[in-house]
Amino acid sequence: MLIDVLAIIGAYLIGSVSTAILTCRAMGLPDPRIGGSGNPGATNVLRIGGKKAAIITLIGDLLKGLIPVLLAHRIGVSGLPLGLVGLAAFLGHLYPVYFGFQGGKGVATAGGAILGLSPATAGAALITWAAVAGSTRYSSLAALVAAVLSPVFMWLLGAPAAYQPSVLIIVALLIWRHRENIQRLREGRESRIGGKS
Repeated sequence: MLIDVLAIIGAYLIGSVSTAILTCRAMGLPDPRIGGSGNPGATNVLRIGGKKAAIITLIGDLLKGLIPVLLAHRIGVSGLPLGLVGLAAFLGHLYPVYFGFQGGKGVATAGGAILGLSPATAGAALITWAAVAGSTRYSSLAALVAAVLSPVFMWLLGAPAAYQPSVLIIVALLIWRHRENIQRLREGRESRIGGKS
């Protein structure tokens, strides 16, 4: 029980490290919380800093979700507590203790956490994201569709049912964090990948 609790706390603290903010600081770019859309995530870093900074941010954010789950699993955390480790890392990204609880939307970190919990589910979600993004050029729509389908993929692909509560909470929070994107999609104002809306 103590190991489970420490793993969950550690995951939140790792998730709280903002790759976007640190990358922008290191590369002399504007603070992503101020520039572009104001979201400290890879998509906004791409807007204000280019591909290299965005790739660094994306990889860092993904690893924030993946590493805590892998480490926790290695020390014997399993079942529901392991799912909570993934959720804690995701919450750290959304509400980082080191940066005034002003975090990003969490797509990459959620993907990393799900990759650690169920690689097959993460693979199916990635294919879904690529298919939707490629056909519509809306990154936000692709992320939302992939997220909503992740619990279904997890069930179909035989991942432990104990992970489902954490994944469902992650999906609900992803939808909430994308509420403005959803409104813009409805109004036809959402920016497309590689171009204007």
